Amino acid sequence: MSKIIVATAETIANYQVTETFGEVFGQTTRSRNIISNFGQNLKSVVGGEIKGYTQLQEESRQEALDRLREAAEKIGANAVICCRFDSNSNTIGDSVTAYGTAVTIEPRN
Repeated sequence: MSKIIVATAETIANYQVTETFGEVFGQTTRSRNIISNFGQNLKSVVGGEIKGYTQLQEESRQEALDRLREAAEKIGANAVICCRFDSNSNTIGDSVTAYGTAVTIEPRN
């Protein structure tokens, strides 16, 4: 597991940015299981949480974050600030993009 720190904020407590590399992305698209999709559609008729979709979203978000960390590490960064997510669901599956600014940080004295 990468040791890249990811934050949604512009700063990380007790650290200072020493170098900015620019934007980095982590993307994934995960398909839905056709049988599970049918079952989830039935669930949507009666209401309540659609656990299969919730799990798919969680897995997609984690995979996008892992890829974001890999992209940052590949260019020499040790952190990503201003991290955001963009997602899109369609008939194929769920698409998630994690993006932010890759930086090098060091502890403040």
